[in-house]
Amino acid sequence: MNLASVVLAWALSADPAQAQEIVSVRTEPLPSPSLQDPPPWLYDRGEGVHNSMFGTYTRKNELQVYLFYEYTVNHDEEYKPEELGFVGGQDFRAKRVDHEFLIFMAYGITDDLIVEFESAVWTKATQHKASGDTSAMPSTLSEHGLGDTEGQIRWRFVRESQGVPEFLAFFEYVLPLQKERKLIGTQDWELELGIQVTKGFSFGTFTAKISYAYDRAESKAELGEYALEYTKRLSDQWRIVLCVEGTQDEIEGIVEVQWMPAKNIMIKINNAVGLTSKAADWAPELGILISF
Repeated sequence: MNLASVVLAWALSADPAQAQEIVSVRTEPLPSPSLQDPPPWLYDRGEGVHNSMFGTYTRKNELQVYLFYEYTVNHDEEYKPEELGFVGGQDFRAKRVDHEFLIFMAYGITDDLIVEFESAVWTKATQHKASGDTSAMPSTLSEHGLGDTEGQIRWRFVRESQGVPEFLAFFEYVLPLQKERKLIGTQDWELELGIQVTKGFSFGTFTAKISYAYDRAESKAELGEYALEYTKRLSDQWRIVLCVEGTQDEIEGIVEVQWMPAKNIMIKINNAVGLTSKAADWAPELGILISF
């Protein structure tokens, strides 16, 4: 009897259930490394670099375009008549309303370096006159046109690991494109340098930032923006962001809901309320972010 006949006789006499088990074990595909889950500390955000938008991240070679509208109302905006082109150096408080249509773009140059551009392509601001203001300022002063236009460079110099948070440095510049305006745009160069720290946990991701700002018009440098942000991914399509953000004594609380109906589309619904008297009372925002 040759070897082939022996193997055939053994196969026919084997227990069918045992034979099936052997076949299924030997034919089960090995797991693909590309399908492995990311580290748990990246669950809420993935591998990208945090850009300047709340709870939003940019990956290498990814271009993000965000189109959004923002409405801001403050019933006790502080102003001086001389800052608006009239005589009078006294501080007054009165209602101000802003409407802005903006475009934001971010691009990932490397895994750790991104650049940004943002512009209020059309904005309208209306400042009301305080009842005690005796200057020649009209009852309402309004301007419209191009608003703040700025850019950022953001560099992640320490990546997050299980025991080490992520560290990111950013540099921001604001272009002086509205030298003759009083209410809208920026009249002189503004520069800002800051640092941001991020750490992910099983219950959400925290990000803290602080910066130092220089305003050439006033020839002074001072504390810039500071913030504490919490991001939680609820599902593949939904994410929520809670934030407290401030500049000097203007502090606001922010809630943002992010809905991703498709892999490359995000709808952002944002609502900010003032937590201090000098902050805007209410500033809702609605926009769509598209990734390429």
